[in-house]
Amino acid sequence: MTVRTDRDESVVTITIDRERKLNALDYPTIDALLASLDRIDADDSVRAVVLTGAGHRAFSAGADIPSLAGSIAGGPERALREVVRRGHALTRRIEEFPKPLIAAVKGLAYGGGCLITEAAPLAIAAEHATFAKPEISLGFPPPFGGSQRLPRHIGRKRALEMILTGDPVTAARAEETGLVNAVVPADELLPAARELARRISRHAPTAVAACLRAVTRGVELPIDEGLALEAACFTATVGTDGVRVGLRRFLDRTAGAR
Repeated sequence: MTVRTDRDESVVTITIDRERKLNALDYPTIDALLASLDRIDADDSVRAVVLTGAGHRAFSAGADIPSLAGSIAGGPERALREVVRRGHALTRRIEEFPKPLIAAVKGLAYGGGCLITEAAPLAIAAEHATFAKPEISLGFPPPFGGSQRLPRHIGRKRALEMILTGDPVTAARAEETGLVNAVVPADELLPAARELARRISRHAPTAVAACLRAVTRGVELPIDEGLALEAACFTATVGTDGVRVGLRRFLDRTAGAR
């Protein structure tokens, strides 16, 4: 078992559990992550997800190189099928997950580990976390979507410096550039991620899902298309219990203050 899940009330923590391999992403681990996300998506009692890595040294050191090397040795079609399509499936699933997903990053977040952080809607890092895009040292560009997401998050020039040098950046730099939301001491990482999850979970799940969809899908659209998407997300919530309860609570509170 390379992926384990733990539940605390309505928050599920997914842990990449390959500590001896620095939580490297071999194919069974990627498939297990996708399966875990599918199960959580189908469980309406789960309101938020925290994704982390086992141990202190790494969130994930990236793709499992022996697996990747075997795929590349099989030629372009096999590499495309086993590496790129599988990696894209994982990062897209994380990016478009309909419940809030928070990456809790400690230690190395290299290659695929950095890519998961980029795809996650929210991320908190431990002070000793470091982020890098070392794929260029292996002779190829980031294959899990990192050449596209990172520039959108931190800007083209900052992203190209990471991608073209392969050099790591600190957690403080990741926060400064917007790759992560916050940096905390290592022993506060999971409590901070779970507390953020609970703060979001106070709100109606239909509203949370609509906000996630509007922002994730709209961020790269032309403004008119983005506004149309926003309108669709808004109208989809109009008949929900979340709106009825939220409006009633506000109106009752206002009436009571008169």
